[in-house]
This record gives sequence, C-alpha cells and structure tokens, in this order.
Amino acid sequence: MTGEAARKRSFPPVIGPDTRLLILGSLPGDASLAAGQYYAHRQNRFWELVGSVIDTDLRTLPYDARLASLLHHGIGLWDVIAEAERAGSLDAAIRNETHNPLQALLMQLPSLQAIAFNGGTAARLGRRQLREAGHRLALIDLPSSSPAHTLAYPQKQQRWLALQVHLPAIGAGRTISAASAPPHSPR
Repeated sequence: MTGEAARKRSFPPVIGPDTRLLILGSLPGDASLAAGQYYAHRQNRFWELVGSVIDTDLRTLPYDARLASLLHHGIGLWDVIAEAERAGSLDAAIRNETHNPLQALLMQLPSLQAIAFNGGTAARLGRRQLREAGHRLALIDLPSSSPAHTLAYPQKQQRWLALQVHLPAIGAGRTISAASAPPHSPR
C-alpha cells in the first residue's frame, strides 16, 4: 500500500476535569498510529518539549505515565483532524479531512484557559474552526514538534516554554529556563 493515501483516524482526546491547557496536533503520523500512542515517532520532540514546560523528563516514562503526568499538570491532548486520507505522515499530504468537534470538547472543559496548536496545519485548521466560538481562550501557535519542521530545538523549546504561564504551579512564579531542560541525546 506504499504511496497510496490510506484513511487515517485520530485518537480520542486525553482530557481531565482540570484541563487548563489543550494541545492540539493535526493528525497522528504512521508511527503513532501503529503504536496507538500520541507522538510515538522516536524523532518527534513532543515529549521532550512538553516535558521542559512541566519540568519532567517524560521521555523516560511509560506512555500511560506520560499521559497521567500531563493530566496532573492540567494539560490535555487531541487533534484538529478526526480523519483524513494521507500517504505517509506529512501534513502536506492530508486530503479529504473531517474535523474533530472542538466546540463540543470545549464545553466539557470548564477550567480551560488556553489552546496551543502543535504546528502550522493544526493552527490553521483549528483557528478556522474556533473562529465562531466567541470564547476568551488564549490561542497559541507553536512550532511543530515534528522532525519535518526544521527549526532548531532551542528555538522550538523557547516558544514551547511560553505555555508555562497557563499552568498554575509553573506560571505562578517558577519558571524553567531552556538551559535547565534535559539535553537531547542524538538518535
């Protein structure tokens, strides 16, 4: 089936009653879909980036513990796209997409203060979908954690660290510098 555009579906949202920050991606890539886990591609820097935001080395934890740590810190995950045709994993190859019901999800999150978009596709499609919402949420565009987005890691990390202000235990005075984050080990 190489080269053919298979129909791919996103995962259910990872949310809790205290979700204050929702991070939205576009659509899981092939490695994530095969593993049944958000951000499973070993070169995707998501777990490292969000770990630097909450001062936790998420990369060393089992997947369920990663999700539990995010929820403990008030962070939820989901994708803007519910399903689409896509050959491979690049967002540029997404065709005939349908969107997840973001408005309905927002109604389930009374503590939500901000939505962060992981990458340009998520930001473009998510902002379009939320435009009519009339909400007071902060909308934050982040550089993609994907290895396909070639911005250097320190610049990505600096942008992601801005999420700390939306997380009370971190935003209320404790900040994490890019220099104190765990170093990236080459793969």
